[in-house]
Formats: sequence, C-alpha cells, structure tokens
Amino acid sequence: MENFTSLFERMPVLHYIFNSFLVAIVSTLIAIILGALSAYAIQRSGAKLASLLVVIVLCLKMIPTSSIAVPIYELITNLGLYDTKVALIIVYAAINMPFVMWVMLGFYEGIPVTLDEAACMDGASSLKTFIYIILPICTPGLATAFVFTLFLSWNEFLLSLLLTSTSAKTFTVGLSEFLSAYSMDLGPMCAGALIFSLPVMVLSIVAQKFIVKGITAGAVKG
Repeated sequence: MENFTSLFERMPVLHYIFNSFLVAIVSTLIAIILGALSAYAIQRSGAKLASLLVVIVLCLKMIPTSSIAVPIYELITNLGLYDTKVALIIVYAAINMPFVMWVMLGFYEGIPVTLDEAACMDGASSLKTFIYIILPICTPGLATAFVFTLFLSWNEFLLSLLLTSTSAKTFTVGLSEFLSAYSMDLGPMCAGALIFSLPVMVLSIVAQKFIVKGITAGAVKG
C-alpha cells in the first residue's frame, strides 16, 4: 500500500485520470459519429471515386503517429491550443477516424442496398435512412469500433506528451515522470499502471459479448 500512497502524494492522480477519461470519451464519440457517416457516404455513393476513397482511408490508417507528430505539434501551437484538452480531443478524433471508417465499411457492405431503396421509396431522406434503419443493424459494429477507439485514445502517449505540459496532461504522461535518466521508481509507477488499467479491464469484460459479435458479423457478408 505504500506504493499507492506515494503515487497519490507525488502526482495528482484524479486530475490526470479525469483528463484521460474526458479526452478519450469525447474524441471517441466524435470519431464514431463522423467516421460512421463518412463510411456510409463512401460505401453507398456508388461513385467511381469510392474505391479510391477506401484506399485513401486504408493508407491513412497505416500512417505511423510518430511521422506526423511534429506537424501536429506545430499546427496546434499556431492555433494557440497547446496544453488544452480541446487540442487532444481534436487530434485523437482525427487520428482514430480512419480506423472507425475501416471497421464500418465492412459492416455497410453486408447490408443490402435494397433497404436504402425501400426507405427512399417511403420518403425517407438519406440521413433518416442512416439513423433509423442502418445504425440499428450496425450496432455490433459501432460497439466494436467504439471500444477499440476508446482503448487507442485511453492509452495514447506520444501526442499527449508533445501537446501538454501541466493542465491538460493525461495519466500516461504523468506516469512516465516516475522514469527518468537517473532514477526508476517502479513501485508507484506499477501502482499507477494498475489503477489506469482497471477501467479498461472492466470495459473489456462488459463489452466482450459486443466485441465478439461485432467481429464475427463484420467477417460475414450477404
């Protein structure tokens, strides 16, 4: 228990956890909403550029974060958003949105276009068709994308290290301060890692059924 006591004495644990929680939840919701809408538009457009857009999405997903960290830092600094939770939310949502689009494209391909056509014949707009017909069918896919995107935002370290200093610092960055060039205090660091891992473990157990259902549903078309 001394390690937990030392952790709370040397670091504002609750403040950093709140920052991580807020940034992860809000950025994930934004990525899910925009990613699901974008993937639906691409998959249902029927345009010749749709295939090219899918390739671009996959390419964006494969770009390593370290290769774009410096341009992101310069952009956020020029906008005056350095060390703010808004900057982390915007960056996390933009980086994770290609992953959401990639996941949802597989689900939309398994939904017959005749459902959209039937809704259109009944007078429903594209947005109403998406909200009231497509989304309920794609609930497992949305749950899967939400959980994995939340994990990516929750565990992100590099961008949070570059874009924060004090007020918007997340728990992963605060935990790294126990490791320096001259010392390595593993006791409080491991205690913090345990506390940081508990929400992820609980969410994984609760959402396990939805994750498995979403993965298997996305693997079958028709």
